[in-house]
Amino acid sequence: MAKVVIDEARCKGCALCTLACPKKLIRMSDKLNRQGFLPAVFPAECSRDCTSCALCAQMCPDVAITVFRAEKGEKP
Repeated sequence: MAKVVIDEARCKGCALCTLACPKKLIRMSDKLNRQGFLPAVFPAECSRDCTSCALCAQMCPDVAITVFRAEKGEKP
């Protein structure tokens, strides 16, 4: 099972990650972060559908996204 961690404090809400995600699993929050931006969020229920492609992390200009891939043999 993949895990995507978004550092909401670093996110400026550019939404490039939402465009990069081929499965459209990343969304924009409806709550402002400390800097006054609407940060990206990755809902926990989406982790089963994530392929760990890391396109979201590659696209992020603020390096606010980290993608963890499932270990071989790990069960969801």
